[in-house]
Parts: sequence; C-alpha cells; structure tokens
Amino acid sequence: MSDSFPEIQSAVPMLGFAAYSGTGKTTLLVQLLPLLKAQGLRVAIIKHAHHNFDVDKPGKDSYELRKAGATPMIISSSKRTVLMLDKETESEPQLDELIQYIDPEQVDLLLIEGFKQWPFAKIELHRPSTGKDLMFPEDKHIIALACDEQITTPDNLPLLDLNQPRQIADFILDYIKQK
Repeated sequence: MSDSFPEIQSAVPMLGFAAYSGTGKTTLLVQLLPLLKAQGLRVAIIKHAHHNFDVDKPGKDSYELRKAGATPMIISSSKRTVLMLDKETESEPQLDELIQYIDPEQVDLLLIEGFKQWPFAKIELHRPSTGKDLMFPEDKHIIALACDEQITTPDNLPLLDLNQPRQIADFILDYIKQK
C-alpha cells in the first residue's frame, strides 16, 4: 500500500488517522485536542485536503501579494503566523516535505489527518455503516482500530471505541510514551 512513498522522519512522535471521507476524522481530532492539551502536550496537525482551497480572501494585502507572485507568503501578528505556499504545478502534497515546517522545539506530538498511503503509524477509523472496507488488512502501519461497533480484529490490533475520545487519547498517550 505504501511502497511508492519515502520513509517518514519526524523529530517528534507522529501518529496518523486513516479513514474514508465521512468517517469523522476531523470530528474526532476536535474532541482529542483538548484532552491531549490538558495533559500538557503541544500538538501540531497536518491535514490532507482532496480539493482546492484558499484560506486567504481577495482584497486582503496577503492575498494580493500572494497572487502577485510572493511564495512563500508569510503573514504574522502578535497572535498568529501563517505560511502560504503556492505550488507552480498541481501535485499531491508530500508529507515528508510538510513535516519539515513543524518546529520540534514547539511541538510534542504531530497528528496527521489523511495521507493514508504513507508509511507511518496510524489509527484506522471505521464505521461499518458506511459500507467501506477495512484498511488494516492491507496496511501494516495501522497500530489500532477505532470503530463504532464491536468487530473482530487480530489479537495484536487494539480495538478502540470511536465514540470514546478519552479512550483514544489514553491510547495516544501510551503510544508516545514508548517513543
């Protein structure tokens, strides 16, 4: 499944969430972040988007400068810094390159949403009601399965309750202690 992607190197513990669209990856992450933050963790997220998007607005200085050719375009204030890179040719994002933008001095944990074909440790999210196949039989990098129903998994694959974010947060905390 991940033969064509390079080995991932990260200076901080990294864990992904792999699932088909509509399974609830973002919903779960929104629930997990406060739980992990309450444990003192500084968490960064890299999210894969399958469509064109723009976080900037026409008429804003940063938008006009970026559209005029500035790349990267960095806009910063006392509360927030944003780095925008426009790619000259349309191509899928490369996770190993995106990780380089994460400052390991400011992050304790890197969570990845999507990038399911890449070779790194992941929790698979699965809802049998969607009718989608499980990924774990084909992806050896899946280290746990979070599901909203009881299903049979191999003995070495923990089954987590997708509707219990605290249980998943505890699994993540145990995982990063081993890193």
